[in-house]
Amino acid sequence: MKYLVTGGAGFIGSNFVKHLLAERPDAEVVNLDALTYAGHLESLEDVQGNPRHHFVRGDICDGDVVREAMTGTDVVFHLAAESHVDRSIVEDAPFIRTNVLGTATLLAAALAEGVTRFVHVSTDEVYGELPWRDPADGDPDAPKFTEDTPVAPRSPYSASKAASDHLALAYHTTHELDVVVTRCSNNYGPYQFPEKLLPVMITCAVNDEPLPVYGDGLYVRDWIHVSDHCRGLLAAAERGLAGRVYNFGGDSERTNMSVVKELLHIVGKPESLIEHVTDRKGHDRRYAIDASRAKAELGWEPEVSFAEGLRSTIRWYQDNHGWCSAVTASP
Repeated sequence: MKYLVTGGAGFIGSNFVKHLLAERPDAEVVNLDALTYAGHLESLEDVQGNPRHHFVRGDICDGDVVREAMTGTDVVFHLAAESHVDRSIVEDAPFIRTNVLGTATLLAAALAEGVTRFVHVSTDEVYGELPWRDPADGDPDAPKFTEDTPVAPRSPYSASKAASDHLALAYHTTHELDVVVTRCSNNYGPYQFPEKLLPVMITCAVNDEPLPVYGDGLYVRDWIHVSDHCRGLLAAAERGLAGRVYNFGGDSERTNMSVVKELLHIVGKPESLIEHVTDRKGHDRRYAIDASRAKAELGWEPEVSFAEGLRSTIRWYQDNHGWCSAVTASP
């Protein structure tokens, strides 16, 4: 089987490329990545030299590059995206270009090439926000996002992803392209660029620097370890129904503040390092994923508890100063 993975030098993409090569011995993987600030070949050192992995540096908005990379492909995993909400607030044009136009370019090429399945990887942020509730309450009836929740994005980033989701599903309806859309909660784990919450907080904590927490710190997110997400993507490709959306979550709702305090406890640093900073514009109060469909139809379950995953992630960043220095030093 020949697979095309877009964004395969990024956080989720690099983890997924390695997962795919390990789990499917017959897999030939073409990895297409533009190597922007968040994509780095350092994240792929484990598979460099693997004859089944072929890296192509290129822009998913470039039709010629995309068509050449997709030649002979059976399955596309589309992970390439501009993904940082803060950056989208400052400048949204790159998000619209990459996430919308790039997806359109890939879909057109997949249709022309006769790709047998197109897995479009999205985010729970397309659903908007849920009413706030304290995860510590343990309310089993608290509302969560299901695949039938109306799409209602609230940031330029999530709006661009929602548009790409609609494009992908429209290609299924209009052109009968075999498309599966996945939406996941907050990913964490190794190789995440130090701009998202956990790598930023880990880096600050180990360096005894202030940990910047937006607003009151009570924003709620559901956390999924990247390895669980990777298993879900492969399951969606192999067992998902065409035209279907699948949610993946870790059943691990936490406030940002509780995550930061747990992290500080693990590394043995004082909570006095926490510094409240000006809140982000339009900050969604709560996300929570109902992954019942993925569990029932794909036989998928999250396996990594947040406590276990957080400790292993902290250890990884502590043990990989070289990677952090290399990716943050890149232009």
